[in-house]
Amino acid sequence: MKIAPGEACFVGGNIVMKKEESNYTIADIEALPEGKRAELIDGKMYMMASPSFTHQRILAFLGNKFYNYIEEKQGKCVVIPAPFAVYLDEKNNYVEPDLVVICDQNKIDEKGCHGGPDLVIEIVSSSSMKMDYMLKLFKYRICGVQEYWIVDPDKNRVQVYGLTRDDMREYTFTDQIPVGIYDGDLMIDLSKFPRMQSAADE
Repeated sequence: MKIAPGEACFVGGNIVMKKEESNYTIADIEALPEGKRAELIDGKMYMMASPSFTHQRILAFLGNKFYNYIEEKQGKCVVIPAPFAVYLDEKNNYVEPDLVVICDQNKIDEKGCHGGPDLVIEIVSSSSMKMDYMLKLFKYRICGVQEYWIVDPDKNRVQVYGLTRDDMREYTFTDQIPVGIYDGDLMIDLSKFPRMQSAADE
């Protein structure tokens, strides 16, 4: 989608598209040119930036942990990394979380997930803070997401929201983090995440 003058502004580091006469809908998201990604919150479109190297390494690490656990337990849930469409409703709320775990496979078709996943993980960056900590937290709560993780690599912090229990717990990258949807049977140990050695450390 071409951004005409006056149609874009910056809010909390995210590019927010403006539409004068009406809100954007999922049809506008689906009409974006190939390679352009955006999310939709209450009709406001937020263009997505390319993820960083560290972001993608954490995503791969977490996805592997969930996939191996589900395979070992022969579970019914599926873990899916971004880019993957999550239709929080069928009109004006659409997101592409970094990682989702979906246990009701009736929600899934070739387009994406229709309704809230069981677990959502977002790996926060400076450009996504407002989206991840505020807008998405509220939306995930009201759309049936059971558990929401915000992973902040800059602060070495993971906030885990038990949305059905109205509970929030905070962990560091050195903690064993229990996965609530599995009643703590799966523990994620981010201390095992392989850090890259910087030039300053050599």
